[in-house]
Amino acid sequence: MYSDIKAASKLKIIPLGGLEQIGMNITAFEYEDSIIVVDCGLSFPDDDMLGIDLVIPDVTYLEENIDKVKGFIITHGHEDHIGALPYVLKRVCVPVYATRLTMGLIERKLEEHDLSESVRRKVIKFGQSVNLGEFRVEFIKTNHSIVDAAALAIYSPAGIVVHTGDFKVDYTPVFGDAIDLQRFAEIGHKGVLALMCDSTNAERPGFTQSEKTVGKTFDTIFSEHADRRIIVATFASNVDRVQQIINSAYKFDRKVVIEGRSMNNVIETAQNLECISIPDNTLIPIELLKDYPDEKTVIITTGSQGESMAALSRMATDTHRKISITSKDLIIFSSHPIPGNEKPVTKTVNTLLAKGAEVIFQDVHVSGHACQEEIKLIYTLVRPRFSIPVHGEYKHLMAQANLVKELGISDENIFILNSGDVLELNGEGAEVTGKVQVGDVLVDGLGIGDIGNAVLRDRQILSENGIIMAVMAIDSASGALLSGPELVTRGFIYVKESDAIMDEMREIVQLAAERLTDKGVRDYNKFRSVIRDELGSYIWKSMNRRPMILPVILEV
Repeated sequence: MYSDIKAASKLKIIPLGGLEQIGMNITAFEYEDSIIVVDCGLSFPDDDMLGIDLVIPDVTYLEENIDKVKGFIITHGHEDHIGALPYVLKRVCVPVYATRLTMGLIERKLEEHDLSESVRRKVIKFGQSVNLGEFRVEFIKTNHSIVDAAALAIYSPAGIVVHTGDFKVDYTPVFGDAIDLQRFAEIGHKGVLALMCDSTNAERPGFTQSEKTVGKTFDTIFSEHADRRIIVATFASNVDRVQQIINSAYKFDRKVVIEGRSMNNVIETAQNLECISIPDNTLIPIELLKDYPDEKTVIITTGSQGESMAALSRMATDTHRKISITSKDLIIFSSHPIPGNEKPVTKTVNTLLAKGAEVIFQDVHVSGHACQEEIKLIYTLVRPRFSIPVHGEYKHLMAQANLVKELGISDENIFILNSGDVLELNGEGAEVTGKVQVGDVLVDGLGIGDIGNAVLRDRQILSENGIIMAVMAIDSASGALLSGPELVTRGFIYVKESDAIMDEMREIVQLAAERLTDKGVRDYNKFRSVIRDELGSYIWKSMNRRPMILPVILEV
């Protein structure tokens, strides 16, 4: 049992992301000279991260300890658990271990980033273990909203840690077996040092419904709307949901189009690995959609979260090249908005309704995460000494902490960590002993980490108040003003209707420039600073605006 373990060293658990938020999950486990990393996910940018495509974790700690890092262990194939891998593996190139479909999705990412040859990877079956330095990691079958999700039993000299990954208890899954509760109980009987449990639905009482209940709902909807084209928006990675939509389409003699790059990639990978069963002649390419009556087709698409560039959003705004929304369409949102996405989802729904389409966005989704009774069940089976709630915002972590107190785990044995905390533990006790560097690394196009707070602040100013460029030419010999200033504005005022203001601003810049040249000022940094201050002061007093002011000085 864990109480008998007298390890010479303590196990360190170091979350490098994924706490205080939904997304960017990555946790390091360290024992002496061995580090393993569970998951490596991304998150999507906040509204104030203008122009940013993705956010990935800062892995400086792993880079500094690269000789210790033995590999990445991946629980399942969602973006918030695998999305950062191709970026991080360029800096921390170690082997990757995952189950079948998860690895299939990872391999597609590695191909896109030309990493297929350089990254070692191994597919692990449920019930199998992999030895990595001082650790042994066992993969345990669970259920989630994607096939082949795994929990992990992490064996170390300091004790056993069970990491649930994202999970729910589904006794009737669409594909594969139910969660292996027996194995959780067996490991619990051995003595578990700590349980790291999914907190996403810790505020919700009861049990999460089985994924199969959604299939019955689709059958009913298809039956009641036999005269309409049906468009279903869901998560690209929810293979079981796509399977049930296809089952209903086949039952009601409809052809199916898969639309959206990520959706096509996931379904193609799932087909190749036989994780989805599609009847012959059911799928058709989008180019053939016009050859079938609308009421005999179903379109499964991305865009359930209101993403502006996703296929459904482009259909709603008439920018999709091949599909236009009409009043004869029925659109089903088969997902709940991720926290923070409520506004774009509502905007997309309103746009679709304005086109006369019928929209259904209730009762066609079940969560992939455990509710309170399932969380209690796992704790009861595993019987950990320490509780470490993971995966969720602070309120979700607190909800799980309050829940496990009811099960008899004391306050001092519950740890709500922050990203970067170093939790050291063994059979004798646990405590947070320090902190490592963590943070957000911003991905903008091909640039990784080259966008910082200063650039984001500039983008914020540009987006809110625009820019003014004051261009002038100065004699390099005498320092006299030769021409200008010419003012160029973008996003500040409409120049054609603002002649008076433009003339006043031009005069202010000219007077400041002449005063400086008369004094023989040749320090152009000072030159720019004075012009920026004087023009900025005038604009603020007259208009209460603070545009970005960029003086441009040309030496002639």
